[in-house]
Amino acid sequence: MDINTILAFMAVATLLVISPGPNGFLIAKTVPVSGKKAGFANIWGFVTAFYVHGTLSIFGISILLVQSAQAFFVFKMLGAAYLIWIGVKAIISAFKKSETSPKKAPISSAKTVSIRRAFSEGFITNVLNPKVSMFYLAAFPQFMPNSESALNAYALVTAHAVVNFLWFSMMIVMLSKIKSATNNGKFKAWLNSITGIVFIAFGSKLALMKNG
Repeated sequence: MDINTILAFMAVATLLVISPGPNGFLIAKTVPVSGKKAGFANIWGFVTAFYVHGTLSIFGISILLVQSAQAFFVFKMLGAAYLIWIGVKAIISAFKKSETSPKKAPISSAKTVSIRRAFSEGFITNVLNPKVSMFYLAAFPQFMPNSESALNAYALVTAHAVVNFLWFSMMIVMLSKIKSATNNGKFKAWLNSITGIVFIAFGSKLALMKNG
């Protein structure tokens, strides 16, 4: 596989990564409350999910999602339910913070997420996203001739992971630079409300998405 093929694939992957989606809002929800380490754990969760989707695509298992309406329906509903669940949790957290805000609540009262949980949220958000699977099903046939090996296919997955890591790393750095603002209780409540609504919207949109 030549470098031009990898660069072309990275250009396509970049469009997917920078387009508004659950990943960016998950980072925006995690970093202000739980810090940079949790944000990077989110990213590693994203990347791990890419390798799962890449593996399924390389071995043809993901084609079942396209060929089987029932499998696609179950898969997308699981993903939609998870996104909506994250959204509802964020909104509940925002209401809890707003209830404690009139009196001086200790700064440590903000509920942070562990590194393991942040990784899991990033992983599940992507592994249950049919759009990521569809990306691999649509992109791989165009950039992977039949003569190419699985090793070269994983090189494309790695290229996608690198683009994803760089983009969201920049986002984490930007969020950490305005930490004084993001540490404000009202801002966190507002951010949780917004991200909660957005996640519910993404989940609802995913639930209504049609196969093919």
